[in-house]
Amino acid sequence: MTVKERIEHSRTRITKLVFPQDTNPIGTLYGGTAMKWMDEVAFLTATRFARRQVVTVSMDRVDFKVPIPKGSIVELIGEVTRVGNTSVTVTVQILREDPLSGGQELAIQGELVMVSVDESMRPVKVMPGP
Repeated sequence: MTVKERIEHSRTRITKLVFPQDTNPIGTLYGGTAMKWMDEVAFLTATRFARRQVVTVSMDRVDFKVPIPKGSIVELIGEVTRVGNTSVTVTVQILREDPLSGGQELAIQGELVMVSVDESMRPVKVMPGP
């Protein structure tokens, strides 16, 4: 399978509903909750790409563009955007969806770097081969 095919196959989409317990006192999604969800999607995306154990090594520049109120539907989309020797960068977007109109807008975006590791937690090639 080519790198391009692996990237396409590993793209991950998850849909969630923002419940009151996910929100801060003003009724919008906690930033920490959003980042946790992003880490989960990045993990799934990188695992599906590498078919190896991966760990998060960094979360770079997370941009919170619009607030996400309780009751919103959110779609998280993870896509591999860079492949290194032992790491992959996954861009994760969170789209806010109006539950009545279905309209979506980009609410949050960030990049996470995931490293492929062996059973001793040492970095290994993200793509097996010679």
